Amino acid sequence: MCGRYTFIAPPGLIEERFEATMADDFPATYNAAPSQQLPIITNAAPQQVQLVQWGLVPSWVKDRTSGPQPINARAETLAEKPSFRQLLQRRRCLVLADSFYEWQEKAAHGLPAKTPHRFLLRSGEPYAFAGLWDEWVDRDSGEVLPTFTIITTSPNALMQPLHHRMPVILQGRAAERAWLDDAVSAAEHQLLLKPYPAEQMQEYVVSKLVNSPAHNSPEVLEPAAAGQ
Repeated sequence: MCGRYTFIAPPGLIEERFEATMADDFPATYNAAPSQQLPIITNAAPQQVQLVQWGLVPSWVKDRTSGPQPINARAETLAEKPSFRQLLQRRRCLVLADSFYEWQEKAAHGLPAKTPHRFLLRSGEPYAFAGLWDEWVDRDSGEVLPTFTIITTSPNALMQPLHHRMPVILQGRAAERAWLDDAVSAAEHQLLLKPYPAEQMQEYVVSKLVNSPAHNSPEVLEPAAAGQ
C-alpha cells in the first residue's frame, strides 16, 4: 500500500516538470498523510495543479462520513469494481510526489518489523503516482468535495523484500500524458499500471519520526541512526 509520501519540489520546478500552473500556494510536505489536501493534476484540468483531499469519497455515497474512504486502489481489480471502473474511464489524475515511505512487514536483515523506509528515484526528481479522483456533492448545502486515491501494484525487486505492494509510479512524461488522455482506452491505461523499474530507484531506513503525521519537517528525511 501507500500511506505516506513526500512532495518538496519548489513551485517553479513543479510547473516546469509537470507543465501545469499552481492554483494554490502549497508548502513542502515531508510526511503527506490521508485526509490532507495534496497536489494533483486531473484529466479534467491537465494544465492545473490542484489541492485535493487524499481518501476517496465516491460521488454516489449519501453520507461522506459513513463509509470507507480508500487511500489506495489495487491496479489488478480496477476493472472489476464498478466504482473504480467508472473512474478509470472518466476520472484519472496524477498525484505529485518525490518519494514515499513504507514500513517493512517482517523482521529482516537485522531490522525489526515496522521499520520505516523511504523510496525515491535515483535521480531524485519529482514524479507522479497514478491516481483516481471523484467529486462528492452535499445535497443540502451544495458543497463540492473532490478527493483522490493512489493506485498500487505488485512490488518490484527493491520493494519485494519489505512489502507486498507499492504505488504505481508512472514511467515518464509520456506515460503521464497518456494517463490523463481521455482518448486513450481503459485497456491502454491499465498497461501503464506496472511496477517502476527497481534499478532506477533507491531506498534507505528513516527514523520513526515519520510514524506520526505531526512530524512534517526535513528531519523525517534523514537516515535513521544505527539501532534507532
